[in-house]
Amino acid sequence: MINLLEYTGERVIPEKMDPMNGMLLEHLARYYFSMPFVNGRVLDIACGSGYGSKMLAKKRKKDISELIGVDIAEDAITYAQKAYYHPLLSFRQGDIMDESIVNELGSFDTIVSFETIEHVEDDIAFMNQMHRLLKPGGTLILSTPFGQGRGKPTNQPFHYHQLTVAEFKENFNNFQSVDFYFQKGVMFEPPKENVHYPIGIGVATK
Repeated sequence: MINLLEYTGERVIPEKMDPMNGMLLEHLARYYFSMPFVNGRVLDIACGSGYGSKMLAKKRKKDISELIGVDIAEDAITYAQKAYYHPLLSFRQGDIMDESIVNELGSFDTIVSFETIEHVEDDIAFMNQMHRLLKPGGTLILSTPFGQGRGKPTNQPFHYHQLTVAEFKENFNNFQSVDFYFQKGVMFEPPKENVHYPIGIGVATK
């Protein structure tokens, strides 16, 4: 297990990072981007140290009824529980690919999952889990870095693969509607022709 407090480049812990760190700013920007879409009962999958879950709970407290942050790493959840309290927020350890988690957690109006799908060997099964956890009419906000494609090697040791833009878009075929945005630094925009974007984000309705 990775020690959360030994920052490896895969973990974001704002209070232990330079406030101008580019990766920190990019991660914060994704949570700010998601805020207008977040409402009702909310799930933050792969919440890490918990800072983003706390941001959403605090900023959207009038629009949400509950927010649960889930991460597979027990040390991350322990840290989150100590560092990021909010009355609408709780944290728990869990594996999103465990079939039983759907019954354990229930269903959600909003799911946020940033930089998670590339850490899962079967991205299609992951998307099916997201669909199962969403209420009808619910919203999924999901981001991932682009790369060489499913099953292809990456230069990131903790990534199974990094999807192509086409593969990323195909993963939303079961949703009623989806809008795609692309991130460069802290900026988000609809795709433009002949522009390379390192990260994509989908906002999908079940």
